[in-house]
Amino acid sequence: MANERLRDAMLRTGLTPHALAERLGVNPKTAERWVTLDRAPYPRHRHAIAALLQQTESYLWPNALPPERAARVAESEVVHIYSRRSAVPTDLWQQLLVQAHDRIGILVYSGLFLPEQLPCLIPTLKAKAEAGARVEILLGDPESEAVARRGAEEGIGDAMAGKVRNVMAFYSKLQGVENIQARYHRTPLYNSIYRFDDDMIVNTHVYGFPAAHAPVIHLRRLAGGDLFGTYADSFERVWSSGEPAWQPVMTG
Repeated sequence: MANERLRDAMLRTGLTPHALAERLGVNPKTAERWVTLDRAPYPRHRHAIAALLQQTESYLWPNALPPERAARVAESEVVHIYSRRSAVPTDLWQQLLVQAHDRIGILVYSGLFLPEQLPCLIPTLKAKAEAGARVEILLGDPESEAVARRGAEEGIGDAMAGKVRNVMAFYSKLQGVENIQARYHRTPLYNSIYRFDDDMIVNTHVYGFPAAHAPVIHLRRLAGGDLFGTYADSFERVWSSGEPAWQPVMTG
């Protein structure tokens, strides 16, 4: 039975089994068996392959890591836990934004605090995208039931939809910039997610409390972990169901 996840990840990066074997210094037949027969490489090779393909070991080889080790690695992905979002230092938001080069993702209902707290957000996103970074912005559809319900839960009613429209006034300045896409979603969110390459800020949602008063987890992706990947997958699921807020412009 073939390892389809490994095969797909290699195809996406243009890496053949022979090229992979050369990079790792192994026999090409060995690399071929990793793909076609789902043979699990030695741990040192798994780590190197995961880094090359920018995937986690647990995704490429779900059964290779003992449960105890997988749990320890997942725990190691937690950099810090804040009791509330308002406790996250502004410097951290700015540092993560500036350091990101490949991918920036924002999944919120409104997240109005971000452009208000970081005056550099919009010009920085524009510069990152023009340099080749992929920027994805997901906002709650202000006409959706999910946004109305969240506003009711926080006790602010229609103000939640207004916050979405207000934040779009900031992001609309990015319309037409290559590599930046914005979408509206109608999904009930259990977390707001802010991704900066391999760092992620996860703002949990607590019934009856605004997001600013809910706990936050700072994650950093590790090759053998799956906690970061869990939230990344959640982002992708919401993204796939979203509707474009404007027509995207993507580089070839």
